[in-house]
Amino acid sequence: MTGAPRMIRDTGTGAPLLCLHGIGSSGASFDAITPLLADRLCVIARDAPGYAAAPDPDGPPGMDGYADAAVAILDDLGIGRAHVLGVSWGGVIATRIALRHPDRLRSLILADSTRGSGTAPEKAAAMRARGAELAETGPAAFARRRAARLLSPAATPAQVDAVAAAMAAAIRMPGYGHAAESMAATDHGPRLGEVRARTLVLVGEHDAVCPPAESRLIAAAIPGARYAEIPGAGHLSNQERPAEFARAVRDFLHSDH
Repeated sequence: MTGAPRMIRDTGTGAPLLCLHGIGSSGASFDAITPLLADRLCVIARDAPGYAAAPDPDGPPGMDGYADAAVAILDDLGIGRAHVLGVSWGGVIATRIALRHPDRLRSLILADSTRGSGTAPEKAAAMRARGAELAETGPAAFARRRAARLLSPAATPAQVDAVAAAMAAAIRMPGYGHAAESMAATDHGPRLGEVRARTLVLVGEHDAVCPPAESRLIAAAIPGARYAEIPGAGHLSNQERPAEFARAVRDFLHSDH
């Protein structure tokens, strides 16, 4: 990609695949898998409100607001229904879309995701504390503290440095703080049984942030959901093992065709 950063990237032809990034990422986090999917899908990756090239929201959107903002992108592009892929926080937003706008989904893919951080008071408190930490330390130091944990133990120092640099470029206040608050206020556990979209739950084998046990719980609660692990990957499985991740997505989307 050349020129100024774009809030929305759309690449390829075919059925639309809307990609929603994690709390420390941006739409660029899907760059590695896009060329592996774009022969049969139109991959749409956007920066969430308050991230990277996206403007800051007027106030805290809340999980409903983030879901509505993602659906608004489909509206702007003239797309009625799309496959929706969410990674981590993006998966929580994707789940809310499935609950709030079920008619807009062709299918749902939840990668290295969670029910939300509102499942326990200590998790919610830790998530809410992140905004203050970012404001105090700045993006570069904040990202350096977290980057290694987002990858598998086998990740190289260069991979860790790349993740830290990408995170530092993507996050800022108040957007990150709003995102953290939306996570702290969310527990989708009681409502997962309401999801009717055809669903794949993906997780990195070595995900230390949203471990496989959490993804297995989500898959068990969503009617008919499939579960798969990405061998050798940590939390950022779409970035650390893009070929394996893209293969799992392709197999799922085309398995009924």
